[in-house]
Amino acid sequence: MVNHEAQLTLIFSALGDPTRRRILEMLAEGERRVSELARPFRMSLPAISKHLQVLERAGLLIRRKSGRVHRMRTNPQAVRVARQWIEQYAQYWEQQFDALDQFLEHQEKKESES
Repeated sequence: MVNHEAQLTLIFSALGDPTRRRILEMLAEGERRVSELARPFRMSLPAISKHLQVLERAGLLIRRKSGRVHRMRTNPQAVRVARQWIEQYAQYWEQQFDALDQFLEHQEKKESES
């Protein structure tokens, strides 16, 4: 069984970096070679590789090796785990805001009647 709590921690930590988010945006267009992913950044290939390792450890990427060429693509399952967590808490906060709205409306009504 997958430890979702640990996976969520890795996912959100990985997403905390703008370079890694940009890499995921690039991969949303489809599979790419590591060298292609590194091209737009002003950093070394080893630095990009470290970012990719963080994304892989979080389960956000899948690496496919073909000889010396490494190709990366996103892992939709990891994204689903994060989305489900966000949706769960979005529902909670929507309910809290609805309750606050009702309370404030009730307070306003009481004040206007006074």
